[in-house]
Amino acid sequence: MTQPAAPAARSIDDHLARVRTRLERLDAPAAAKAAAAGAVLVDIRYAALRDRDGLIPGALVVERNELEWRLDPLGDFKLPEATDHDLTVVVICNEGYASSLAAASLQDLGLHRATDLDGGFQAWRAAGLPVTPPDAPPQEPEGA
Repeated sequence: MTQPAAPAARSIDDHLARVRTRLERLDAPAAAKAAAAGAVLVDIRYAALRDRDGLIPGALVVERNELEWRLDPLGDFKLPEATDHDLTVVVICNEGYASSLAAASLQDLGLHRATDLDGGFQAWRAAGLPVTPPDAPPQEPEGA
C-alpha cells in the first residue's frame, strides 16, 4: 500500500497567512458589535495572561487545548452555548495570532462563522472596550 504524499512544508507565517484568507477577522469595535448581536466571544488566553490583564465581560473562557471539544455542537463535551454549526464565534487570544489558527480549526469542524479578533485582547483593551480587571493582589499586613 502506498503512503499518501506528505504535505508541502511551509513556515508558520505562511500557514497563518493561508489560514487568515478563510477568516473575516474583526477589529475590536466590530467584535463588540458582533457580541451585542449574539456572537459568542471565546477567550483562549492562558490563565497567567487572564490573571495579569483581566477579562472581557461576557466572554467564555475556554483553554485552547479544549476549544474544539467545547464548541463542537455534535460533541459530548460541548458547552451549552455550542448550539449549532451556524453559531458566530469570535476567538480571542492575547495578540491575534493563535486565535486565527483556532478559528480555522473551528471552521474545519463546520462552524463556518468562526473568526477571530484582529489584535486580540490587547486590541480590545486599547480600543477602550470594557475589561474586568484582574483581582487585586493581596495586601501585605502593616508592619510585615
